[in-house]
Amino acid sequence: MNEQPPPSAVMTQLLAGFQVSQALYVVAKLGICTMLDDGPLSMADLAQRSGASPQPLGRVIRTLGMLGLFRTTEDGRVETTPLGATLSHNHPQTQANVAEMWMEQQYLPFSDLLHTVRTGEPATEHYLGQPPFDWISADPERAALFARAMADVTGTMRTGLFDGYDLPPGKVVADIGGADGSLLAELFTSHPDRHGIVFDKPAVAPIAAETMITRGLADRVEAVAGDFFTEVPAADVYLLSFVLHDWNDDDAVRILQTIRRSAAPDSRLLVVEGVMPADDTPHPMKLVDLTMLGGTAGRERTADEFTDLLTAGGFHLDRIVPRPSPFSIIEATPL
Repeated sequence: MNEQPPPSAVMTQLLAGFQVSQALYVVAKLGICTMLDDGPLSMADLAQRSGASPQPLGRVIRTLGMLGLFRTTEDGRVETTPLGATLSHNHPQTQANVAEMWMEQQYLPFSDLLHTVRTGEPATEHYLGQPPFDWISADPERAALFARAMADVTGTMRTGLFDGYDLPPGKVVADIGGADGSLLAELFTSHPDRHGIVFDKPAVAPIAAETMITRGLADRVEAVAGDFFTEVPAADVYLLSFVLHDWNDDDAVRILQTIRRSAAPDSRLLVVEGVMPADDTPHPMKLVDLTMLGGTAGRERTADEFTDLLTAGGFHLDRIVPRPSPFSIIEATPL
């Protein structure tokens, strides 16, 4: 009979989370799991290929092996498990970009979480001395990594998001704040008659254009650069996915009002977000809300909070469509 560890031991494991996240970052940044895609390698080979020192690398891999990422073959070589393989850049549900982005862009700023709880100022903004998205956009490499990471994390969590979903009528779908455009590309696989726009910052729009070329959608989808606080393109259906949670209520309302000014009376708005239960029911978005608390001025919201937000932005919440993922599709029409 397996005994449960005492609460103090569980708490120690939770407190050590920062060490584990750094170890995961190291193997992702060095490309260790990518190197193991074709089969096991010796520690000497891994160290030589990655430019790492064999002994420290071996200790990191040994620790992560205990956590289920690696295993040792009978001849002493290292191979990944299905869990470890998700840190390969070639994995269809890779989390390698997420590991790099979180550790390079959010890890140190998150150390100011106590400041956030005391003052309400986002930890990242306090640490960086400027709004986090301004800091990210100022460097094309940071912006590209952020876009890749967001596409990966939402790609994993949005599995089945559009399965069997009946997209509202309209010829043109505009993905506002659409990052690399992967979500719109996924949606368009089952809607070959639609045309689209991916709208995002100037540093991000070229990434979306490349995605459309790769997905064979360049003739149907245009990447447009701009600022959703000032103006967005006209469309029949507006898709706002994983955007509102990045902003506080005032800024989220500004985004919605910008879309409302562009929208025709018969346009439809689809908001793809996690909808948190208002009670103590466990939900993945409650943990994401902690990430938002430290990383941005944004937050996750309940159904009532989305209703209030949309009303203030000029929309009526028609219905919330639960999906087989942590996210829901919130359908709304202009007031």
